[in-house]
Amino acid sequence: MIPVNEPLLDGNEKKYLAECIDTGWISSEGPFVSKFEEMFAEFCGRKYGVAVINGTASLEVALYAAGIRPGQRVVMPSFTIASCAIAAIRLGAVPCLVDMDPETWCMDVAQTCRIVERGDEHTAAVMPVHIYGHPVEMDPILKICDKYRVKIVEDAAEVHGAEYCSEYLAAEPGATVWKKCGSFGEISSFSFYANKIISTGEGGMVVTDDPEIAERARSYRNLCFGKEERFRHEDIGYNFRMSNLQAAVGVAQVERIYELVAKKRQIAEWYKNRLGEVSELRLQPIREWARPVHWMVALELDRKLGLTAEVAMQKLKEKKIGTRPFFMGLHAQPSMRYLVETPEGGCPYTDSAYRYGFYLPSGLALTEEQVDEVCRELKEIIANAGK
Repeated sequence: MIPVNEPLLDGNEKKYLAECIDTGWISSEGPFVSKFEEMFAEFCGRKYGVAVINGTASLEVALYAAGIRPGQRVVMPSFTIASCAIAAIRLGAVPCLVDMDPETWCMDVAQTCRIVERGDEHTAAVMPVHIYGHPVEMDPILKICDKYRVKIVEDAAEVHGAEYCSEYLAAEPGATVWKKCGSFGEISSFSFYANKIISTGEGGMVVTDDPEIAERARSYRNLCFGKEERFRHEDIGYNFRMSNLQAAVGVAQVERIYELVAKKRQIAEWYKNRLGEVSELRLQPIREWARPVHWMVALELDRKLGLTAEVAMQKLKEKKIGTRPFFMGLHAQPSMRYLVETPEGGCPYTDSAYRYGFYLPSGLALTEEQVDEVCRELKEIIANAGK
């Protein structure tokens, strides 16, 4: 079986975990937590990091720390994981959805800007979600959010190490500057689930440059304990703390982050060399302003092929090759029907991507021989489509 993902844990992970056990520091009070926060925040170009138990929690912590209140809108793509909407809904906010951009598979920036430009006082934040390792086009969002004082809460779960080329943030007119994803806006959220480039099994982190936002994030992840009177709670928080064990693995992973990103890019190159000329499918496009990290090698099947993602994935499964479907749009989720705002006309590109898109084995432990096998089987399935 070729799994869709297999993490690479052959650095100092065992050594640091043994240190946790030997010293007895296994809870969230252990020293690896703060070390992981400092290392990862520095990697992202941020001043503060606040580690939490998982990526879903990090989104909620980020929205809370940014000051999002009940009844406010958070603009986000429909084409993303449910965690984005759930985080807003749990805080009483309303996910305001936009369709995907078919050229990047990230959020439709033009739709996003139109919503912000309405000047509605209830539109409080935009949540750019960088999809499958490719950045959102950030400059238009940065400009419009600055103009209307709308906050940016960035979901960078899938883009550890990806970069965006910005004119808006450059020091001089006409210049550009490459900025890491996770460094935009008030606060950014990351996931360290087992399939992410940096993994702690489960885990997440928010990073920010604002000390007050960082303090609000620390409070929310720790039940909002009182500063003067510990067991006096002025607000409702949760136990979203990361353990020292998780953080120990995270430290070992960050130590080799550039090596891991390079491996992801190598895997993407292997696939591109074998599938780039197959006219019946399209790999995720790369824009000139993006340095993606190819978190997952994803593709869309040509509609004319008469082959859906569901059928193709089943055939690959029969060949013992793991895959995952694209996201079902948030606008199509039965559980969220009355909890989100959907654009007039729906999200047709999101619907189409869900029907025809999926991603291939892309884990860091993947070998070139395995990529050969995956591509050979996929090409055979495409060749036999409709027969």
